[in-house]
Amino acid sequence: MNARPFLFDTDFRRPHMGGAALRAQEQIAEAAAEAHARGLQEGRAQAEAQVQARMADAITRLGLAAAGLLSRADEADAEREAQAVELAVMLARRVAGDAIDGNPLSAIGEAARTALQHLRGVPHLVVRVGDGLVDETETLMKGLARERGFEGRLVVLGDPDMLPGDARIEWADGGVVRERHRIEAALLDAIGLNPAA
Repeated sequence: MNARPFLFDTDFRRPHMGGAALRAQEQIAEAAAEAHARGLQEGRAQAEAQVQARMADAITRLGLAAAGLLSRADEADAEREAQAVELAVMLARRVAGDAIDGNPLSAIGEAARTALQHLRGVPHLVVRVGDGLVDETETLMKGLARERGFEGRLVVLGDPDMLPGDARIEWADGGVVRERHRIEAALLDAIGLNPAA
């Protein structure tokens, strides 16, 4: 009879393994631990890349929003500046027009003084002004001609199309023109607002 000893110290829940099986199980456990660690590392890297991508996207959107705000602010500033210049030009026209309308002879006299400085030997001088200023202009021109030493013939003519303060002073080989709309156009052109330019 074959008698077997009683096996009190044997754990039947785990089969008994030999050395090779134990090493294989240790290698499997090691590989699983390495795979788990590598998976954690790759997961962290992927999560960090997603965070970086979201952050870059947020920064880009923020930059575009800021650029849009700055652009709108620049447009608003440019519009306000254009309105301010337009208002200044309108006021200047109004003030200058009122000044000329209030004393149109001063503008005509200024143009005449400029012309008479260089016209001592000219035989005749023709002055064209608005119809309502012929008599006053003739008196003014006679006084200026004496003052400047002009001895030629002086003719003052009315022109119904001329505004108060406008004048055309003509002589045989030249002339001086003083017209409000030309002065305004030159002013607007000088400040870059002339729509005709």
